[in-house]
Amino acid sequence: MISAPTDATFSIAPAQAGRATPLVFASPHSGAVYPGDMGAAAGLSQASLRSAEDSAVDRLLAASGVAGAVLIAGRIGRAYVDLNRAPEELDAALIADCPDGPPPGLKTLAGYGVIPRLAGDGTPLYERRLMLEEARGRIARVHVPYHAALGELMQAAHDRHGRAVLIDWHSMPSRATGPNGPDVVLGDRHGTACATGMTRRLRALFEALGWRVALNRPYAGGYATQVWGRPDEGLEAVQIELNRRLYWDETAGGPSAGWGRCQSGLNRVIAALGADFAA
Repeated sequence: MISAPTDATFSIAPAQAGRATPLVFASPHSGAVYPGDMGAAAGLSQASLRSAEDSAVDRLLAASGVAGAVLIAGRIGRAYVDLNRAPEELDAALIADCPDGPPPGLKTLAGYGVIPRLAGDGTPLYERRLMLEEARGRIARVHVPYHAALGELMQAAHDRHGRAVLIDWHSMPSRATGPNGPDVVLGDRHGTACATGMTRRLRALFEALGWRVALNRPYAGGYATQVWGRPDEGLEAVQIELNRRLYWDETAGGPSAGWGRCQSGLNRVIAALGADFAA
């Protein structure tokens, strides 16, 4: 079994003994640890620093092991390193000696590269520019080991079952979709990252809870979904965005009155998925 190192920047919770399935769950943005070398702006509030986190999503997935899914979760805060961006997505507006290369993606240009320039609420994270050595050091310490471990988990599932399915769990701020927006967004990179039946099954499970579900808009799947969404090779990936209004008080920064209802609903979805893949 793959295990996290003692100074882990991520954690791994295995599937319950004897119940392993091809499912690999990931929560890359639930971390809340910010290393002392971050050097963020002096006046930056904790609320702004943590505003891009998928707060407590890993806790919502507590039923994963019983259902036969292994869970890998990031421990380092997203504002330090974004685990759902490609390692080469460097922001020249933040990194003083950023090397020339292919044009960065739109999210990187907007301030949300692998080393974010802005907090989730749009507040600048720094009063300085970083040097390339510093950025690459963060990537080497946090991004590389997480994705190496995720790769090992996917390969182990594929070797055992002939198929590996990554469910990459995230949350979205309620403002992202407005008061009448979806409760869940499923991102399968417009049908290319997994078998079509997988997306249909997930949609049906969430809609059975009475939740509103959208496909690929505004989130079609990030770096992990792109890397692992190769169904022709027996590797599939789906990104799931949960609306924080389901479970989180975004003002107080803690669980809302809906927490129990949301976790109960997710337990039903996870149990059903586990049963599907155990069959």
